[in-house]
Amino acid sequence: MPDFTLTAAPPLAGYERSFGDIRLSAPKDLAIVSIALPLGGEDAAKKAIKTAFGIPLPEVGLSDVAKDKATAIMRLGADQAFVLFPRATPDAEPHIASKLKGAAYTTDQTDAWCALEISGPGARRALERICPIDLHPDAFKVNAIARTIMEHMGAIVARTGDETYLLLSASSSAKSFAHAVEVSAKNVS
Repeated sequence: MPDFTLTAAPPLAGYERSFGDIRLSAPKDLAIVSIALPLGGEDAAKKAIKTAFGIPLPEVGLSDVAKDKATAIMRLGADQAFVLFPRATPDAEPHIASKLKGAAYTTDQTDAWCALEISGPGARRALERICPIDLHPDAFKVNAIARTIMEHMGAIVARTGDETYLLLSASSSAKSFAHAVEVSAKNVS
């Protein structure tokens, strides 16, 4: 019997590149858990979210940082949100489920998504080349999120700071997604 151990790793683990004033990096140990509000139980779920994270569920198209300053909640739809938080161990869903005490449905999305952060003065210029949404600061403020496409791949864009964006895309196309963002960053730097 071979003596080896398999260890799960995010598809972009260790990814970090810079192009002029643009920095690309894959967040380390980022867990993603989806929350679905049950039909007829929306109010109880919203109350549980506020109790668990110290903030109300954001409006659709917005995100917010929880009281612990390490957890973010992205509101993707009327009855769906993502909770993003640092977690090195593969127990993200039970961690969030225990906080919500059964008031919402939860599923671990960590392995389904890849995350890439783009930051710096040229970040918006690079994204504007491959993202068909208006990213001007007047239209896409800090904490705004949107589902969109980049090149031919589905993506979620979250503006997390003045010059910082968190990008999520399917982990199955992580390398292609990173390549598309990288080429755009190269082209504007």
